Amino acid sequence: MQNGLKILIVADAFANLALGMLGPIYAIFVGEIGGDILDVGWAYFTFTFTSGVVLYLISKWEDRVLHKEKLVVAGYAINALGCFLYIFTDTQTTLLITQAVLGIGVAMVSPAFDAIYSHFVNTKKEASDWGAWEAMGYIVAAVAAVLGSMVVNNYGFKYLFVFMFIAALIGTVASFLLFKDKNYLSSSKL
Repeated sequence: MQNGLKILIVADAFANLALGMLGPIYAIFVGEIGGDILDVGWAYFTFTFTSGVVLYLISKWEDRVLHKEKLVVAGYAINALGCFLYIFTDTQTTLLITQAVLGIGVAMVSPAFDAIYSHFVNTKKEASDWGAWEAMGYIVAAVAAVLGSMVVNNYGFKYLFVFMFIAALIGTVASFLLFKDKNYLSSSKL
């Protein structure tokens, strides 16, 4: 496996860990800030709609960006900001703002990440190279679900959000290693 794939998998693992810790207990958090089932729906709508629209628009622009690793780093940084905003999320309005920020971050990362990852995939090992990323996603989601609920059970949501922010920052910092891969930068047509 090429170094670039390892960097992307590690960065994405921490990003998935950050966001995955809240996923299974999200509705409980919304209830704690006074929301109901409709607020959960609107929050999910805000995230997915923002992601979808921004992803569609930005992917057309990203085709013309020479160094897509900059977009991956920026997207992970925006996700970290979204995790940080959860610390101050105490109303449905701030929840929707946080969800929109996270939607923008995911939209910025996704096309550029896929383009870079595709660049590193070994044509003789396509299934295992893509399988490594897919497996990481499921394994990290499993760990994140248990870890997030344990943190909230023992310490509360504020501590969870701090931990999410730290994990997202680690993912962002890890993605900076893409700039050190000289082979990728010198040969990249991305």
